[in-house]
Amino acid sequence: MTFKDILSLSWRNIAGNKLRTAITVTIIALGIFALILIITSIKAASNSLTTSFSTMGANSFSLRYKDRNVRIGGGRQREKAKASKLSLKIKKSNTGKIITYDEAKMFKSLFNFPAKVGLILMGPRNIVCNNDLKKTNPDVAVIGGDENYLELNGYKILNGRNFTEGEIESGRSICMLGSAVAQKLFPDNPDKAIDRVVHIDHTPYHVIAVLEDKGSSAFLNSSKVVVTSYNNVRRLYSSQNASFNVGVKVFDLKMMEVAIGEATGTFRPIRKLDVKEEANFYVDKSDSIAEALLTNLGFLEKGTIGIAFITLIGAAIGLMNIMLVAVNERTKEIGLIKALGGTKKDIRAQFLYESVLISLLGAVFGIVSGIVLGNVVAILLKTGFVVPWAWVIAGIFVCTVVGLAAGLYPAYKASKLDPIVALRYE
Repeated sequence: MTFKDILSLSWRNIAGNKLRTAITVTIIALGIFALILIITSIKAASNSLTTSFSTMGANSFSLRYKDRNVRIGGGRQREKAKASKLSLKIKKSNTGKIITYDEAKMFKSLFNFPAKVGLILMGPRNIVCNNDLKKTNPDVAVIGGDENYLELNGYKILNGRNFTEGEIESGRSICMLGSAVAQKLFPDNPDKAIDRVVHIDHTPYHVIAVLEDKGSSAFLNSSKVVVTSYNNVRRLYSSQNASFNVGVKVFDLKMMEVAIGEATGTFRPIRKLDVKEEANFYVDKSDSIAEALLTNLGFLEKGTIGIAFITLIGAAIGLMNIMLVAVNERTKEIGLIKALGGTKKDIRAQFLYESVLISLLGAVFGIVSGIVLGNVVAILLKTGFVVPWAWVIAGIFVCTVVGLAAGLYPAYKASKLDPIVALRYE
């Protein structure tokens, strides 16, 4: 028998048992579907994260009084909390002491390095901005910065001007509107916002600039912001628990680690730390949030692979069982093929081809449905169409192996049948 004859016979047998084939294909497809769906979704989320934080720049970092604690799930953080409690029993720590205005100002004046330094004080979130005719949803954040805030955080002025040093020191009620806020309040022409008065959390502000759109994602919307001076935030919103963040942008990326070391050395005396004391502040690189989230997404990916593997093992057992049943049902057919000159090799090939074809059908349906539904997530996250080609190829390869493994014993059993006995089988 030729390859074409064996393949044609295998396909006819698959098509002749539609219900049995459909059930087996569905079982295999479910495992591959779960794998491709979640991998596609994770890839879309990763792309969204990368886009969200790329504008912050790889050559910047900030000094914060505590860790961001960005996480998905709670296991890792619970372990960190236990470790922290244990260390507190051993020795007292001053971790968590806020960075005051005087400390931030002193660092900015003393940090002697080829870099730009900016002071940031976060204002309230989820506030409403309005003018006489329009108002925003309660999803706008107020951020207090200085003349370097825009550059350190990847913003550019679309129209208007930056803060002057005098305006920063005085804490006047002036602001720069994010593109989404300006578009909402002045839908006809956002540039009309310049020199207008808008109310931000019921306080009138004079608008001096409209910022360019940095883009947004499901993880970060950088256009729903109002930027004012940090002294204005101190005057209107600051509390005893408010802490400054100090942003640093290095001119030369190769000097990043040197700059971090220099910043740490400069800030320790300002924080009144002894040589032997641990730092009571954190150095936070601009991409640390994305790295933390991507690490957690990696754990989810590994869990998905485990689930898909277990599903495929079950599918392989089910497929082997079906092929063994097929051997018993087609005993007479096997005897006839052998009587007409078919060899053991032909019989083995026929059953192996059937097993692999069924497995590959499951792979195709699983991959296609996984990619389609996975890209629904990509659409929601506002990323491009995602196809995890490496996993698609891996899925096809694994399903081929599953089909071969499931069909080996039934094929071997079929090829060993005695043709005379097989022909007399009822």
